[in-house]
Amino acid sequence: MQAWADRRRSTRFAFAFLMFGIKQAYACLFGGAMLGLILLTFLFWPDESPLSRYDFLVVGAVLIQIAMLGLKLESWAEARVILLFHIAGTVMELFKTAHGSWIYPEDSVLRIGAVPLFSGFMYAAVGSYIARVQRIFHIRVRGYPPLWTTWVLAAAIYVNFFAYHWLPDIRLVLFVATALLFGQGWFWFTADRARLKMPLLLGYFLVALFIWFAENLGTFGRAWIYPGQEAGWEMVSLAKLGSWYLLMIISVVLVSLVHRPEEEPR
Repeated sequence: MQAWADRRRSTRFAFAFLMFGIKQAYACLFGGAMLGLILLTFLFWPDESPLSRYDFLVVGAVLIQIAMLGLKLESWAEARVILLFHIAGTVMELFKTAHGSWIYPEDSVLRIGAVPLFSGFMYAAVGSYIARVQRIFHIRVRGYPPLWTTWVLAAAIYVNFFAYHWLPDIRLVLFVATALLFGQGWFWFTADRARLKMPLLLGYFLVALFIWFAENLGTFGRAWIYPGQEAGWEMVSLAKLGSWYLLMIISVVLVSLVHRPEEEPR
C-alpha cells in the first residue's frame, strides 16, 4: 500500500513538473522564437543573400510581435509596456556599444549607429515573458514591497548601468537594497492544480539564470559578442548573471505598471 502511495505521489510530481516546463516554454514564446531565429540564421544564413542577417532578424521580430498580438497571446496593454522595454534596452545598447561593452560584428541597414534594431526586441522578449508568466501561472504574492520603493530601486539600477563608467559602481548597494525590499516576499503559482510557493528573490534569480543561459546561446550564434569572444566563442562571464539579476528587478517593476502585484488569499 505504501509503495502504491509513493508511486502515486511520484507520478503527480512528475506530471506537475512536466506542466511547469510546458507552461514556462509557453511563457517564453517570444524569447524562444527570437533565440531560434538567431541560431538558425547563424547556422544557415546564405552569404550571398541580398538581405543582411541582422535585418532579417528585425523583420522576423516584428512578425513575431504582430503574431503575438493577432493571436491574443499578448494584450495591447502588455505590448505598450514591452515597448518601454524596447526603448530602454535600445538606449542602453547605444550607450554600452559606444563604450565597448559589446559589439555587433555584422553589417545591416536597419540600425541606429552601431546597434541593429533587433537588439531592442531581445529586451522586449524579457518583458513579454514577465508579463505572460504572471497570467499563465496565476501568480499572486505576499510581502511585496510598496510600489513606490520598487520604482526608486529600478530607477537607481538603470542609472547605475550608465553611471558606473564615471562614478563608483554601487551594484553591491543595489543588491543589498533588493534583498531588503524583496527578502520577505513570496509568490504563489499554479503549475498543475496545487498552489506552490517560492521566495521572490529565488524566483528572480532563476529567471536571471535562464536569461544568462540564453545569452550564451545568443553569443554562440554571433548575434553580439563580448570582448574576448572576437576570435571564437567562450562562455559569458558569470559576472553578467548579476547584471541580469538587477535587470530582472527593472523588468518586474515595468510589468507592474500593467499587472499590479495581487495578494495571495490567506
